[in-house]
Amino acid sequence: MNQPESSLDNEISNPVTTEQTETLWPDSRAEFTDSADIEAKIDELLAKMPLEQKVAQMIQPEIRDFTVEDMRRYGFGSFLNGGGSFPNQDKYATREAWVELADAMYYASLDATYDGVAIPTMWGTDAVHGHTNVIGATIFPHNIALGATRNPELVKQIAAATAKEVVATGINWVFAPTVAVARDDRWGRAYESYSEDPALVASYSSNFVEGMQGKLGENFMAADKTISTLKHFIGDGGTHLGDDQGDARVDEAHLWEIHGRGYHTGIQAGALTVMASFNSWQGDKLHGHHYLLTEVLKNKMGFDGLIVGDWNGHGQVPGCTNEHCPQSVNAGVDILMAPGKSWKPLLENTINDVKTGAISMSRIDDAVRRILRVKLRAGLFAEKSPKQRAELFDKETIGNSKHRELARQAVRESLVLLKNNGGLLPLKPGQRILVTGNAADDIARQSGGWTLTWQGTGNQNSDFPGATSIFQAIKDQVTAAGGVAELSETGDFEQKPDVAIVVFGEKPYAEGNGDLDNLEFERGNKASLALLNKLKAANIPVVSVFISGRPMWVNPELNRSDAFVAAWLPGSEGAGVADLLLTDANGNKQYEFIGRLPFSWPRLPGQGPLNAPYQNDLPLFEFGYGLTTDDNNELANFSEATGIDKHQPKRQTLFNRVVTDPFKLLLKTKHEQKEQTANTVSVSGLSFRTIDWQVQEDAIALSWDGSQIAGLSIESPFPEDFRRFDLEQLMLEFDLRVDQVGDTPLLVGANCRGACAHGFNLKSLIDEDTIGNWQHIAVPYRCVLQNKEQLSEMYSPFQLWSAGSWQIQLAHIRLRQGDEVGEFEGCIKGESE
Repeated sequence: MNQPESSLDNEISNPVTTEQTETLWPDSRAEFTDSADIEAKIDELLAKMPLEQKVAQMIQPEIRDFTVEDMRRYGFGSFLNGGGSFPNQDKYATREAWVELADAMYYASLDATYDGVAIPTMWGTDAVHGHTNVIGATIFPHNIALGATRNPELVKQIAAATAKEVVATGINWVFAPTVAVARDDRWGRAYESYSEDPALVASYSSNFVEGMQGKLGENFMAADKTISTLKHFIGDGGTHLGDDQGDARVDEAHLWEIHGRGYHTGIQAGALTVMASFNSWQGDKLHGHHYLLTEVLKNKMGFDGLIVGDWNGHGQVPGCTNEHCPQSVNAGVDILMAPGKSWKPLLENTINDVKTGAISMSRIDDAVRRILRVKLRAGLFAEKSPKQRAELFDKETIGNSKHRELARQAVRESLVLLKNNGGLLPLKPGQRILVTGNAADDIARQSGGWTLTWQGTGNQNSDFPGATSIFQAIKDQVTAAGGVAELSETGDFEQKPDVAIVVFGEKPYAEGNGDLDNLEFERGNKASLALLNKLKAANIPVVSVFISGRPMWVNPELNRSDAFVAAWLPGSEGAGVADLLLTDANGNKQYEFIGRLPFSWPRLPGQGPLNAPYQNDLPLFEFGYGLTTDDNNELANFSEATGIDKHQPKRQTLFNRVVTDPFKLLLKTKHEQKEQTANTVSVSGLSFRTIDWQVQEDAIALSWDGSQIAGLSIESPFPEDFRRFDLEQLMLEFDLRVDQVGDTPLLVGANCRGACAHGFNLKSLIDEDTIGNWQHIAVPYRCVLQNKEQLSEMYSPFQLWSAGSWQIQLAHIRLRQGDEVGEFEGCIKGESE
């Protein structure tokens, strides 16, 4: 890797002093005009509310795991639908179904039978690039694309259009905008960031808030507006090595200067809510960070709205679980997001924490005051019901033509022309054009994550009524001009085309699943490059349209392309791409490329942060780069050397006294799983305890009772990218002692879903001489992993399963790449010690 692994450590400057922090964070408070009346109303409500109702205002369940009757009984202050969650769990739920659920929850929250005070609830949703949980909604380009437009006013218009579609389904709270400043494109959420430039993010933040909520003193929280959320506070775009939910190892001045400016402008614009981040700052989780949440955000910056937690984010605070976390409340989180079945014990435990003094009554009252303040400012007490409010909009509001035209404009303004040798673009549509590539006719791929489902996967073109794929848009314009547009996934053709448009790129992904350890595109499986080579061998001019959520190392693909367009994740309106690739029927340019890179483009796949002032290596294309079709700029071929030493030692420790972050150790059966959080833990059929081997608690003992299939699994919550390893040279190594041999196989495997049905049977190693003795085991990884493609998405690099009565001890589990794998016969090597 050209850049050292610790490159982000270069972002740590000298710590600021206590005196400097007093003036570091600016007063950001917005100018609300009705504060006195609102505070008086809050005082009146707080005096009437029992403790149980106050705490219920602070708990946010998810629609999959609670009911309208639960809302009636407990009176939750808010609820949410997560990505890929729908009314009645019907992906194809109609607009009417969304409105009906919103209305039912609203009226249930006003039922004062159990608590005596009627307080309306709020429904929050992730409408991060349009109202994309709803079939038929307008899908706008993701934030990274909007950053390329350099058009804050367009962002305001998109936020306003999104608000209308959200309100038309009865929902009144949106978890957007994301104002992260991504500093490392290996981060799987880079596309949710507008730019690496804090000033650009800051200008977009205020415009988005005003578009979604309305402008203070003018149309603030009008009938077509909804509550916005600045997220994720703070430093989520600055984590070490770009790891999602990782650690931002930067000083406080850097935290403000790079990652804080979007919060300043957004709060000034009147943002009513802020979401706490999963990440840590200098090792401490944000969901438990009293200094940043309370002293900085609430006190120094003057934010008087509410702080909502992220998806069970409180459960990640040390000493907490999803069901109990006074630390998060005391740190300043006002609403605990509680998906799954944890909401009820979380409610009960938090009530008990107040009774025992673990949480003060004043902290509860402060949180509820903030929640009520948001509801009053948003007009929810005096508002019509969700159904009455939704009826203000036409049934065609969802995905209407004006919104789609706005999205099409955003696509046109966001495309960045990186290469146009020979002035190939724009193309005359009267030609024979071959359209190919894995993203050419794939609306899901061009839309990316957070689209109908959380990760954006499992969708097909028929799930996007009203949307247009890039191929279909090209075909429509070419056919109208008298030309021929032919789709071929393989690049084959019967009649040689005049030109080929190759649309290729990343598969959809969202948080966690998108993290990479380097930025090489299609590492290990260069299918798109092979397609480009095939077309170039046939002497066909090639236009490449690259679909991605971030800049990537595509030097080989750039070299095989005559023209190359960074199209990002354009969303539902593929016609915006065709508008720039093609002239009109008369050969006149329809539009010009005006998009400019919102992020620096890597010269090498191993480059992490490329952004000044912490720049270690020059980028291939600088921030702000972008050609027009009038530019006479012939690009020579770029180096295709990766800069990564293929022979450097590669190791990955999985367990060495403790499980290596981000992995967790789980005991599992078909119906049960428990995380190892103590020295002893057990599930039906299997028990675990830590033991001493060479030093204190450096090994574990596992005992199966033979009653059922059970196993140990080392897992990450999100897939890890292990493509730095060569599967043919990769070894799984561990130290093993067998004290009792079971009568069924003891299988070591990897990446299994449920019990491993494949892998290697360690029983073949055991004989009378090895029982009771420690052995060093080295297993060629090709013997436990089903295929090398799985290296790109490793959930569980080590698993051990059996149904027999085994008793073993295990230590120092690791992966190591070496040259000696080929010396082994079969799949196993064992050495007695």
